[in-house]
Amino acid sequence: MTYIDGFLVAVPTDKRETYKQHAEAAAVVFKDHGALKLVECWGDDVPEGKLTSFPMAVKRKDDETVVFSWILWPSRQTRDEGMKASMADPRLQQDSMPFDGKRMIYGGFEVIVDV
Repeated sequence: MTYIDGFLVAVPTDKRETYKQHAEAAAVVFKDHGALKLVECWGDDVPEGKLTSFPMAVKRKDDETVVFSWILWPSRQTRDEGMKASMADPRLQQDSMPFDGKRMIYGGFEVIVDV
């Protein structure tokens, strides 16, 4: 069964194109190491919450936009090996992230429904 890595970040709104280029370059690296697909979604309708919300989770500032993304892997094993190889890949090392990585939320998820 497939496996998903999910990510939530706050990106400076004026860095949208820089972020897009960063994500496109990273997608090549992840796919070279076994990922099937990488999807990046720029927040368009992401409401503030009272108790919880995407903006609250990443401590979004007024000049930032929430970005939700995921990487689809064929299996957890492929993800574990592919993520390790991707993080060591020099192509990811030469590119600085256009967002505050300390506020990134991420995790791995086992797919239980895929319709």
